[in-house]
Amino acid sequence: MEINVSWEKWTEILRAAMDGGEFIGLSEEQIKRLAYRFGGFFAEHIDSANPEQRLLQKLWMDATKEERQALVSMLIKVLNRDELKEKQLNR
Repeated sequence: MEINVSWEKWTEILRAAMDGGEFIGLSEEQIKRLAYRFGGFFAEHIDSANPEQRLLQKLWMDATKEERQALVSMLIKVLNRDELKEKQLNR
């Protein structure tokens, strides 16, 4: 299965999922655990639609558990940073 969306749209979807988790009261650690599980599912079952997704998929498939956890943490940092920048621009 392929999710044919741009990198920007893909990160919007991930950010919305994180916001939903925060809204229902999930901790940052719980969100990271869910993101880790979704990362495995997407890497194994979803065809990458753009270069950024392909890179993430390749990194995920070749990573150890610890490296995957680090990848999740870094992706969450990037999404949070991008959201903060967007909020500052919209002021």
